[in-house]
Amino acid sequence: MTEVAQWPALDRISGDLEGQVYRLMRDRILRGQMPAGQRVPSTRAMAVSLGVARSTVVNAYDRLKAEGYLRSASGAATRVAAFPTTPLPGQVAPPPPNLPRVTEFKRGGLFEPGVPDVSSFPHAAWARCLGARGRSLRVHDLGYSDHGGVHELREAILEHISATRGVVARPEQIVIVPSTGAAIGLLASVLLQPDHPGDVVWMEDPGYASAQAILRMAGASLVPVPCDAEGIDIAQGAGPSPRLIYVTPSHQYPTGATMSLPRRLALLEFARANGAIVLEDDYDSEFQYASRPIAALQGIDHGEVVAYIGTFSKTLAPGLRVAYAVIPSRLLAATEAAQRLRGAIVPVHIQAALADFMREGRFRAHLRQMNGIYAERMAATVEAFRRHCGAELQVGAGGGGLQLASWFRDAETDDIAVARIINANGFAVRPISALYLGSARPGLLLGIARMEASAADAAAAKIARLLEVVLLSA
Repeated sequence: MTEVAQWPALDRISGDLEGQVYRLMRDRILRGQMPAGQRVPSTRAMAVSLGVARSTVVNAYDRLKAEGYLRSASGAATRVAAFPTTPLPGQVAPPPPNLPRVTEFKRGGLFEPGVPDVSSFPHAAWARCLGARGRSLRVHDLGYSDHGGVHELREAILEHISATRGVVARPEQIVIVPSTGAAIGLLASVLLQPDHPGDVVWMEDPGYASAQAILRMAGASLVPVPCDAEGIDIAQGAGPSPRLIYVTPSHQYPTGATMSLPRRLALLEFARANGAIVLEDDYDSEFQYASRPIAALQGIDHGEVVAYIGTFSKTLAPGLRVAYAVIPSRLLAATEAAQRLRGAIVPVHIQAALADFMREGRFRAHLRQMNGIYAERMAATVEAFRRHCGAELQVGAGGGGLQLASWFRDAETDDIAVARIINANGFAVRPISALYLGSARPGLLLGIARMEASAADAAAAKIARLLEVVLLSA
């Protein structure tokens, strides 16, 4: 049993005592100082030893259980969970061909994925921050320095993602870019060498079509790696060792799965063993409805193999054109040089205003508001589709994010043809099979952000009638 007297004192000045307890125990587990099966201190004993409220320890333990570090059973002591820690060997097999992508589908209809609701955007607060910065920019901010971003914004972003996502970095490692796509393209330009055509990138499958397209344009040869309910299964990867592995571990696009702890550790070990960089696109991680957000993969990466990408497009508005990447130290100089050449720069007054907006707590308040709105809309959409379309579709849990995956029960369904007919009637759903590089499974991807909860039932009923007509005539 771990003696509570061995735990160091907490830093009460910095705050977040729950997070400190969580990270303290998590890091000991990952370093092997607390082996699998070891009994952990009771929440009461730990709270007394550290001088904190028992609820603080209970919440920290709950996070560790949710992320797979601890296991417990009714009436039994809580113990350290077992998970693999050894590297997985690479597997040799010819990579599958890069299949052509499906043409663009309708935009602007109901249930369009990937589009946030900007009707609640805090216009007054943002206008005040933007106006103040536009009138008072320093001479230093108007020059060519800080290509990577305004230091105040880098600090504000790091403060936010350290507290909410568990990211560990220095402000200098954060690079401000106009979009997630720009971040992916920037990292691809650094990691994929022009004199090595066909550099291999492993992609979770199904996956984000825009990321696939950007990496193809960078000259990558894409190899699909299957995803299931635990996220990407790196052991199923085949072919030459990758230079880059693209994943969305916290909320997999489009399935919504959260990568399990064993899969996370296996992925990190594989990347270290094969000299690959993991590109962690933290897609939709800010919106969680069934539980608190799972910590980022980057936070448990002790080998600096993870490049982390985030964006304000979904949390604030796409029109701001602000995203960011947390770059491993060894890639920082090359990334900043590439950024200067590519000109992927966000206007300085936007950066400075956003820094003020975050420091004033406006961003956190907006996130809380939108999380409540989106949770209500997701719940209403899940209930409506299960009621009206449950015979044809297996509807996802909808535990987070701005889109909902639903799978056709008949695996032979042509979801592309079905989506085209549905979208001709005012919708903008996406066929999930179009997001696969390898063997595809048919389904429909539904965006919930702009679907009012009160309108979800009627919309689902209309789609159910369309499905009945389409599937009966097939």
